[in-house]
Parts: sequence; structure tokens; C-alpha cells
Amino acid sequence: METLSIRLKIGDREYPMKVKAEDEAKIRHAGKLINDKIKRYREEFGLDDRQDLLAMVAFDSMVESMEQNMINAEDSEMIHSSVKRINEQLNTLL
Repeated sequence: METLSIRLKIGDREYPMKVKAEDEAKIRHAGKLINDKIKRYREEFGLDDRQDLLAMVAFDSMVESMEQNMINAEDSEMIHSSVKRINEQLNTLL
């Protein structure tokens, strides 16, 4: 498993990290999304404090993650119910 040493700039700082070669594009894209959110908050709210901006991005990302987890749980429950119903129908045919 090949690892790469990269430097990822988030906000005004660079962070050195070691990543799997196959994860590099995903990690760089995540950094871009974070920087885009920072820029949006900076412009929308006129904030310049790095800690406030990062806190808002972290909060926003957590809310998005919680919403996605809820959607995934609902989808999983729907799939489970469908499979159970199909299984019951198959059992009646056998």
C-alpha cells in the first residue's frame, strides 16, 4: 500500500499528512470543499476570525453528516422492509 506525503492547505494554513495514493484525490477534494465553505462564510457573514470560520464549517459539516445518516437509516429500513416483504411472498409460493 503506497502512501504519499502531501501538504493540504485549509484556510490559511498548510497541513502535512500521509495518505494512501488511492485516497489522495478524495482528500484533496475534501480540502477544497472545506475551503469553499470557509470562503462562503467569510463573504456571507463578513468574518475574518479563522477559529470562528472553522467552527462554523465544522458545525455545518456535522449537521450535513447527521442529515445524511438519517437518510441512510431511513433508506436501510425501507430496504429491510422490502426484502422482508419479498421473502414472505416467496415463502408463500414455496
